[in-house]
Amino acid sequence: MSAREGGTLKVRMSASRPFVFEHPPHARLAVAVLRRLPPFAGQPIRIQYLPGLRDPRGEIHAGAFLRERRVVFNCTPVEFRRVFVHEVFHFVWWRIGNARRESYEEILRAELRARARGELGWSAEWRKQALGEGDVRQRSRRWREYCCESFCDSAAWLYSGLRHHAEFTLAGRFRASRHRWFAVRIRGCLSI
Repeated sequence: MSAREGGTLKVRMSASRPFVFEHPPHARLAVAVLRRLPPFAGQPIRIQYLPGLRDPRGEIHAGAFLRERRVVFNCTPVEFRRVFVHEVFHFVWWRIGNARRESYEEILRAELRARARGELGWSAEWRKQALGEGDVRQRSRRWREYCCESFCDSAAWLYSGLRHHAEFTLAGRFRASRHRWFAVRIRGCLSI
């Protein structure tokens, strides 16, 4: 369904896909990846385009504003599917509850004990590299941010449809463990 509001074409998805695309090319790019995602429940999330998007470290592909229920993108069409899934799963992480978040943290602790290198996206990898010895034990903000980004990057790896990407550097046995975790813990209609 499409509608014009304030001179901007907005493309709405079905109720189980509560996204409002304000940039029609993003709506077209999202169609294939939306078929691979589980159904979602929640108020609509606005998907916007903002060229030149930056954070304090420099240019970024996207940013999720959870309380505003919007995501802004600045990525190439080639990167859009992976980045879209990553950003949507920030909303999932926000709502999945402490028990599932702590369960995912345990997967990551086990990987660290096994000295797993790499990650499934740069946003998690640089945070993993920045962890100090006390961060895991104290569940520091740095650790919690790494867990969130790892969760979102793992979802992007699972659901984007990409089999290979330069940022998928985590070894196969650890990928398999994450895949099993998602299969058991992330199913049914997800609240966003």
